[in-house]
Amino acid sequence: MDLLLQTLINGILAAGIYALVASGLALAVGVVGIVNFAHGEFSMIGAFVSYLLFVGAGIDPLISLGLAALVLFVVGAITYYGLIRPVLAAPELNQMLLTFGISVALQNIALLLFGADTRVVSTSYQGATITLGGISFGAPPFAAFVLSVGLLGALYWFLGKTRLGFAVRAVAQNRLAPGLLGIETQQIYLLAFGLSAALAGIAGVMLSVMLYASPTVGFAYTLKAFAIIVMAGLGNLRGVVPAAITLALAEAFVSTYVPGGGGWVEAVFFLVIFVALTWRSWRLS
Repeated sequence: MDLLLQTLINGILAAGIYALVASGLALAVGVVGIVNFAHGEFSMIGAFVSYLLFVGAGIDPLISLGLAALVLFVVGAITYYGLIRPVLAAPELNQMLLTFGISVALQNIALLLFGADTRVVSTSYQGATITLGGISFGAPPFAAFVLSVGLLGALYWFLGKTRLGFAVRAVAQNRLAPGLLGIETQQIYLLAFGLSAALAGIAGVMLSVMLYASPTVGFAYTLKAFAIIVMAGLGNLRGVVPAAITLALAEAFVSTYVPGGGGWVEAVFFLVIFVALTWRSWRLS
């Protein structure tokens, strides 16, 4: 029973950061209408921002979260205006190839600047654990989970309770009608893509403490986020959290109960995508 509870807790805690990364990708897909395969590289940049601030200025990652979010919002805005906006009317294949090219370019720039070695943000609380009723879990994953829940709550409040959030939802639902009401569609696209990158950057700061910073750390999270939004439905923000919990629990149970499961964990998202697409096709048939 303890092993089962431990597995459940590990999966739920991992779901927090999965949902944060996937919500950013879902925002880009739902509002801008583009699948950004470079989304994980925004997390990678966030991880290196955290590492550089910690090593260079001794700034704790919890403090650098806001700065990382601002940096990634600017990076996202520049990426949108310089690269994404010109291809919005292009075929979807062209859009996907562009974002895949951005992903490769960012990874190689990071390799040139930092090398292939992993960089760890070694805080005083990195190895801290919390024990409740014989169940132990790391303090950083718990803090990341709480922060992710708070940020996602703030995102949902913004989209559901503010005028600007209503404008974002209006553009996501109909790309032509909001313009007739005086809503600047391109500005909404810029905001959505910038917020998408900012969420990924905040997740990257968490990864720098929980895992490490490296040029390839974001790639796996792009794949996980893609699996989550496929399960949730492309652009469906409300479905991201339950889909993230499903993926994280599936990984936790495979890792714990399947012999040699540690080597199969990274393939779970392929199965999730297959099952989600097959189930959706069956429902539509």
